[in-house]
Amino acid sequence: MLVVVALFAIYRANTGTATGAASDRYDVGSPGIGAVAPDFLLPNVTAPAGTGGTPATTRLSDYRGKTVLLYFHEGLGCQPCWDQIRDLQKDPAALAAMGADQLLTITTGPQDLVAQKMHDDGLTEPALVDSDLRVSTQYQANRYGMMGSSSDGHTFVLVGPDGIIRWRADYGGPPRFTMYVAPEQLIADERAARAGS
Repeated sequence: MLVVVALFAIYRANTGTATGAASDRYDVGSPGIGAVAPDFLLPNVTAPAGTGGTPATTRLSDYRGKTVLLYFHEGLGCQPCWDQIRDLQKDPAALAAMGADQLLTITTGPQDLVAQKMHDDGLTEPALVDSDLRVSTQYQANRYGMMGSSSDGHTFVLVGPDGIIRWRADYGGPPRFTMYVAPEQLIADERAARAGS
């Protein structure tokens, strides 16, 4: 019996559910709850360009003291991903209900096309472009999508004001390949994870 319990504990740890935060709707990748969120510096295509027309950049550590919801998404070919940004942008109460002060969106793709899509869809939240997947790989957000490891899936990481991850949900993986999560479901999932920790 002890061997069965030990094997189950190993399985739970390897599937990302040891934190009690995963559900049948999403996985929990690494770094997960309680880990320090890796800092990054990425071009921000919704911010005013710097000198010489170069894109402004944003660091996660720029938001130290605030709670930030990182949203890694598939990008240009995924309209539900842009709808997700739109619905979170138009409902600041949803972000507040999760304790988030700021939403930062992160995707791959050419900077000019991501900027154009944000403009065309009337989106103003910071759009960070991770063209080489360096940050996405660091957060393992490219393990939970429809395109294999070549793009992000649908990952949310809630980073507290101290830089510690408070909640994480990777919705994009098989077999469901979720590409949109209603804001009220995000709130419910974050609260359920917090209550279970």
